[in-house]
Amino acid sequence: MQFEWHNIFTVDMVVVVLTFLFIDMFDTIGTLIGVSNRAGMVDDNGNVKNLNQAFMADAIGTTIGSMLGTSTVTTYVESASGVNVGGRSGLTSFTVAICFLVALLFAPLFLAIPAQATAAALILVGVMMMHDIRKVDFSKYVTAIPCFVCIVLMPLTYSISDGILMGVISYVLIHLLSGTIKDEDERNNMNWGTILLAVLFVCRYAFL
Repeated sequence: MQFEWHNIFTVDMVVVVLTFLFIDMFDTIGTLIGVSNRAGMVDDNGNVKNLNQAFMADAIGTTIGSMLGTSTVTTYVESASGVNVGGRSGLTSFTVAICFLVALLFAPLFLAIPAQATAAALILVGVMMMHDIRKVDFSKYVTAIPCFVCIVLMPLTYSISDGILMGVISYVLIHLLSGTIKDEDERNNMNWGTILLAVLFVCRYAFL
């Protein structure tokens, strides 16, 4: 709760807020879409069910976590491992939370484990997350290339949000330069909202 009230109405504060907004929002979007697809909790158009409630829960967790001085409390892609073994409800997350609470008592022991020891588990999570790549139509380069950009840049930049941002920018550029704003599949049609997002993302890299 050590707030710096004197920095609220400053340029630095605006830069920090916008930066973390992009990072947290697109990390959450990428995780929710990936895990929800893996869990089969999307409709025929690929829309995530109860998305607003999920975003609200993430926003509350992020805000409270920041106020308490913890690292960001947010959705995490490792949830795919729970989904893979049948987890579909909040009971799975609640069980994990209890395990983390118990782990606090043994923190010195767990901190002694090198980060490299978690590599095997993370590789398995990555394999689980690749499950839905088969849904990408790689015969259409206008959609395949942005997907490829997302997939490659997420691990290279260590950031889900950077991968998504560059994917959206490349998606808009390819459609505009190839003259394929209108697509046979209406879901792939360009719209002003997508173009505006791409412009904002370019500004983010240019000025933030």
